[in-house]
Amino acid sequence: MNFAKAVSNVYRNYFNFSGRAQRSEYWWFFLFSVIVSFIIMVVETALGLGQGAMMRGGGGFEASYNGGPLSMLWSLVNLIPALALSVRRLHDTDRSGWWLLIGLVPLIGIIVLIVFFASKGYPGANRFGDDPRA
Repeated sequence: MNFAKAVSNVYRNYFNFSGRAQRSEYWWFFLFSVIVSFIIMVVETALGLGQGAMMRGGGGFEASYNGGPLSMLWSLVNLIPALALSVRRLHDTDRSGWWLLIGLVPLIGIIVLIVFFASKGYPGANRFGDDPRA
């Protein structure tokens, strides 16, 4: 699945928490979200809508950004499709969408989810539907 098809597929399945999603669909949409978020950050900083700070000292570098109205709107619009895509991705690995809650466990939960999202999907049909690669 290519970049454009993955992004359009996510938005076509805006509220679809059933079925399966390929690894490529998940990671292309992740890349799309990061790129758009970065562009919004640059625009908000240029317009003075967001608050950013960069500091250097003590042998380190620190950067922070508090989003403005555009980044909040972007986050709200993409919350449901990102959750739905994550659930469908877990379904492809033959796991329930409830596994997303493991992300609430500090550090370990995020690592487990990254491993699940990066794992190869279950070959053939499973309890969540047909193989999306077929």
